[in-house]
Amino acid sequence: MKVALIQQKFHGTKEATNQKTLDLIKHASSQGADLVVCQELHQTQYFCQSEDTEFFDLANDWQDDVRFWGEVAKLNGVVLVTSLFEKRADGLYHNTAYVYEKDGKVAGKYRKMHIPDDPGFYEKFYFTPGDIGFEPIQTSLGKLGVLVCWDQWYPEAARLMALRGAQILIYPTAIGWFESDTEAEKSRQLEAWVAVQRGHAVANGLPVVAVNRVGFEKDTSGAMDGIKFWGNSFVFGPQGEEIFRADSTSELCEIVEIDMKRSEEVRRIWPFLRDRRIDAYANLTKRFID
Repeated sequence: MKVALIQQKFHGTKEATNQKTLDLIKHASSQGADLVVCQELHQTQYFCQSEDTEFFDLANDWQDDVRFWGEVAKLNGVVLVTSLFEKRADGLYHNTAYVYEKDGKVAGKYRKMHIPDDPGFYEKFYFTPGDIGFEPIQTSLGKLGVLVCWDQWYPEAARLMALRGAQILIYPTAIGWFESDTEAEKSRQLEAWVAVQRGHAVANGLPVVAVNRVGFEKDTSGAMDGIKFWGNSFVFGPQGEEIFRADSTSELCEIVEIDMKRSEEVRRIWPFLRDRRIDAYANLTKRFID
């Protein structure tokens, strides 16, 4: 399967940013991509750096956005993973990945489950946690285990997708550095981010795709300088082998070929799912074991 990773920056407006995305998707299609993955909240700036009720207006056109990206998928003949600001009802919003089949129809969606609330990442102000669970999305390419950003730190999410039959794990992402951090701290954060997702590939015997944005985005509230998104979008195979890793600055459309048959081969020699002690895991549903 040929997977296209769309790593890009925010171009100042939704219209300009979408046009850049369209150009990259068109290129991916021309190069024979089967699956195209966009980054988290790819239409706009990462607005969660501050708490501002005016940013809820960004979700007012979400239904038009759903239709728009369906047409893009159809026009380019690709399965497309997008990340949209979903307005479910007045005052109720989700961070939602929409997946489209090659004919433009919605194959399914995933509402982000783990919602951070940290300086510069005030997502709990905007998003309520997803309520449709960890369900892979069936497409013509197989079952896609789509998760979103903060979900990537939780092995439980990856495991549940795998147990539901996901054949690949996909993480649209928006994460970066604060310039006030030391170079050593920046390196630790980036490599931890890569390492935990590489672990999901190994533990579940599945390929993992993460697509992150690049570029500096200023905090509009002025409370902080902003975030320099660190890119480094990547693909790991089912034994954690690095197939591709981007740099921290480039906008790109990288076509990566993934051998989808390798998961079965790997699981035959490393049968981690077989050897799970499900009789001993009841305490995993507790917040903490006192």
